[in-house]
Amino acid sequence: MKYLIAGLGNIGDEYANTRHNIGFIVLDAFAQSCKSMFSISRYASVSKCKFKGRGFILIKPSTYMNLSGKAIKYWLEKEKIPLENFLVVVDDIALPLGTLRMKMKGGDGSHNGLINIIEVLNTSNFQRLRIGIGNDFPQGYQSEYVLGKWTSSEEKIMIPRVKIAVDIIKSFATIGIERTMTLYNNK
Repeated sequence: MKYLIAGLGNIGDEYANTRHNIGFIVLDAFAQSCKSMFSISRYASVSKCKFKGRGFILIKPSTYMNLSGKAIKYWLEKEKIPLENFLVVVDDIALPLGTLRMKMKGGDGSHNGLINIIEVLNTSNFQRLRIGIGNDFPQGYQSEYVLGKWTSSEEKIMIPRVKIAVDIIKSFATIGIERTMTLYNNK
């Protein structure tokens, strides 16, 4: 069985280690856990690895956040992966810092990456791992906050959460989303 895991973020050094790039950070940790590397390919940096007989295609779209759907659609079709084997890893300001929440489907939460994915795939029925980045910003400064670098105190919280996010992705592929949600949500 093959799974497409898309971590959302923006390419470029200026976006490295920002809150909005947590999807990229989690996929980097996943690839490292499988001892695989990313290489530049069509619409994304791609890494392929295996875990417990499951094949993973990890993509970090190079289309920038607002056009993430283009890369995802391309890789779903190229690899012939059904939507139920697709998971997107995304930052979420509606969740407290460090919260990890699996969802089977849902709305866009005003997240530009999710808006585009839903539009391009013409459905919101896909799994997502939402990672809370908090919302500690003054009104009108959301963009600066999500595109801002992690503080040292935030990093202390997030580094262990990234490892758990990797475990959640592996669980999703091996025991399914319902059992994964039961094991990890609200913890």
